[in-house]
This record gives sequence, C-alpha cells and structure tokens, in this order.
Amino acid sequence: MEYFISACSGKRIDVKKGQRITVIDIEGGQVADFFAVSALSSEEFLSPAVTLDCHGSLKLNVGDELYTNLYHSMFRILLDDVGVHDLLFPSCRPEMYDFFYKNGEGHPNCFDNINSVLEEHRSIINPVNLFMNTTIDTNGKITIHPPVSKAGDKIVLEALMDVCVGIAACSVSESDTNKGKCTPIKVYID
Repeated sequence: MEYFISACSGKRIDVKKGQRITVIDIEGGQVADFFAVSALSSEEFLSPAVTLDCHGSLKLNVGDELYTNLYHSMFRILLDDVGVHDLLFPSCRPEMYDFFYKNGEGHPNCFDNINSVLEEHRSIINPVNLFMNTTIDTNGKITIHPPVSKAGDKIVLEALMDVCVGIAACSVSESDTNKGKCTPIKVYID
C-alpha cells in the first residue's frame, strides 16, 4: 500500500506486526515527524526518550529498535539510507511558531496534523524526527542543520506490534529544518 503525504500535512496508517514501513524523502531535505500508538491502547506510544535511554545514544542505527513509553519494542530499523534522525525535538506547533517566528496563528504544524489524523488530543507529541539533522556541541548547544537526505532516500522499519502511525511532512519552512522549503513524503506498507 502506498501513501502520499503532501507538504505540511499528515496521515494515519494502521500497521500490523511484521509489516514493513518505508518512509521516503521524495525531493530530499524533508523531515518526517514519525509517531505511533499501540493498536491495543493509546496509553502506550512511541517514545524517543525511552529509545534514547535503551540505546544510550542519540544516533539510530540499522538493527536498533524503537521503544514505547512502557519500554516495549515497537519498531526495528531494517534499512536506512541517511543515518541522521532526531530524537530530541517535539512536533512543531502554533506556540513554537509564535515563540520563534511570531506567525503561529493558522500556521500548519505537525502537532495538529498528527493529533488530527490519530483523532487524539495529546498535550505534546514527541516524535522520531526522520531525516532531521541536529548536532550537540561540547557546551550542550543544539543546532539544527539542513537535512542530508537526498531525493529518494528512505528508512525502512519493521513493526514489532500492531500500531497506528501518525506521520507528518514537517511544516517548518522558516529555518534549516527542511532546507527552507516544505515538500511531500511517501510511505509504503508491505
């Protein structure tokens, strides 16, 4: 099954245990906010913080598992063309646009897009930001750089439980997050 996610929008995709999820950066330089909840309970969800805790690393590698807030394995990385993803930043939201750019009212954002497609009202969404390029210097300062993903680059994940995925093509055009331009992403489920 193929899904096209337009720039600055989101999509819900139901995925069964054992299925593969391929997320493709169609044009290159586009971040995808990737979030999921267990199909059995919305109280169990993908947690970048727990994933970081389990691996003791901010870098994701092929073979690594992504964990839920309850420390259960949710996904395994099978293939990764890019190897650069972010586990730190929450989904963009109107308040973030107001804080940094003074333009939050009516701005498309991943927080609303993911909540909408999952029909939820979470107060914060901490996704795995696929293809987002961040670094931390020796003083602890975090810098967002343009993504290194090129057109057609992908990551392939195996679902380790039945999940409802909420995925958004990031809406930030005001910084280097998406190289200053928002573009679509494509997802395959097989």
